[in-house]
Amino acid sequence: MSYELETIFNKLRKQGRKALIPYFTALYPSAKVFKQSVIAAADAGADIIEIGLPFSDPLADGPVIQHSSHYALTHGFTVERMFKSIKQLRDKTKTPLVIMTYINPVLSYGVVRFMRECRKSGVSGLIIPDMIPEEGGLIEKTAALNWIAINYIVAPTTPMTRIRLIAARTSGFIYLVSVAGVTGERRGIPSYLPSVVKRIRQVTDKPVCIGFGISTPAQARAMARLCDGVIIGSALVKMTNPSTVRRFLKKVRQQL
Repeated sequence: MSYELETIFNKLRKQGRKALIPYFTALYPSAKVFKQSVIAAADAGADIIEIGLPFSDPLADGPVIQHSSHYALTHGFTVERMFKSIKQLRDKTKTPLVIMTYINPVLSYGVVRFMRECRKSGVSGLIIPDMIPEEGGLIEKTAALNWIAINYIVAPTTPMTRIRLIAARTSGFIYLVSVAGVTGERRGIPSYLPSVVKRIRQVTDKPVCIGFGISTPAQARAMARLCDGVIIGSALVKMTNPSTVRRFLKKVRQQL
């Protein structure tokens, strides 16, 4: 048995395709629109869909995703409602789902309980920006028992020794943030990114996906030339019409 994300990236590599990974804040702006947007993304060709778990101290998120998280939290969001919504999505799409959250919600919910709910809901992986490998043992072990992949983050400033550690502890894909900052749309592509990807490739053949700052089909195409997949968040969270989401992602898909 292998992780579902590993299977997906092996398939994409054989096909010569790059992964399209859209991000949506769970239950934002409503449970109905959230589910419709995820289904629209799957219909448009998403390979993996990232679901952000709203949290009151989202240190890796910029203004757009912070606002969506705050809105969801003040309009009835609970972790239980999120898992219920994800289970309902499973009847509509089989596209792999990855939850982006922070370590406190996982610990507060209970590590074993959280991972079991992920497995029951069909979640394939987790991204936890504030979890460092040195403190990830319990979560990594419990996730592995439930076949949930852990996807650690590398920043442009991450030193080589740490990239090696992160690569060894990642069981899904390496999430390379394009800037040493928070999520949000940006105009250009940093000139240092090719060298960062090269450093990661020197120590691992695990998939590398780039996120933070990608908001147009042209930017997605340029990033995809460097890596195995692109993650689009803030630009999509601003689109609260599922039809707009579908049209936008179809244009991005054509560029990958």
